[in-house]
Amino acid sequence: MTLIHDCSIESELLAGMRLARRAIGSGELVVIPTDTVYGVAADAFSAAAVQRLLDAKGRERTSPPPVLVPGIPTLDALAAEVPDAVRALVTEFWPGGLTVILRAQPSLQWDLGETRGTVALRMPDHRIALELLSETGPLAVSSANLSGMPSATTAAEAADMLGDRVAVYLDGGAAGVAYDAIGERPGDTSSTIVDATGLAADGTGVLRIVRAGVISRERIAEVVGEELLAGSDGAAAAAPAPADAAPAAAAPADAARADDVEPAADEPAADDGAAPATSVASSTDAPDERADPAAS
Repeated sequence: MTLIHDCSIESELLAGMRLARRAIGSGELVVIPTDTVYGVAADAFSAAAVQRLLDAKGRERTSPPPVLVPGIPTLDALAAEVPDAVRALVTEFWPGGLTVILRAQPSLQWDLGETRGTVALRMPDHRIALELLSETGPLAVSSANLSGMPSATTAAEAADMLGDRVAVYLDGGAAGVAYDAIGERPGDTSSTIVDATGLAADGTGVLRIVRAGVISRERIAEVVGEELLAGSDGAAAAAPAPADAAPAAAAPADAARADDVEPAADEPAADDGAAPATSVASSTDAPDERADPAAS
């Protein structure tokens, strides 16, 4: 069994981080703690590493993993455009339990699976995850569990499911403890996934919550306004909108849940569960997969 590094011990933290960087650089997998659930991470720009991640979890390419990022500026490097409403959301909730699905930069040289030109992004609120991301750059991260199993909230739970498929396990203590478990399943601390692909740069269209997680709809509405959120049927929410407002555009087809680090039910997508047909797979920061990451 692969060694689990207890990151509460300085010497093990240093050794674990060194081995984790080396493993990512070699196209291997690393389990990392995030603020929501544990995530299994791979080099987002290595197609072979991403496929190894999907194989380890037993997921298909139709459930691409979300991508964890080290900071808000990375949004502009990975997304084709970032609407003002999305900037407001990440300013409020990053680092934290919010995953956003955006159109990916078409010039990116990566293969996350069948993303239909989208990517699910999250900045996790966890010191170890952020330190690793600052050294490796963006990581494809899905919840550290086998597809169909509950998301791991400890390194030991992740190891029980993934075993030697993972090169390095970083133990940062129990995940999700800073959040109320208000997700879609009992005890669920997956990230909330918001699909922003139906929102144009000029502000027309709507945002769509494709997975309910630790950031409530009410908190999101406080930032962007209820009129900008689609209802469960994909139409504009019933909250009063300005009389001169144009009709909201229908949101894109439902994304697959990501774990939390993916979107999704079998884990926390892009955090966590299944993600929309976009790149939210069901994350670190880890998580049910995209519909965290991430993980995440």
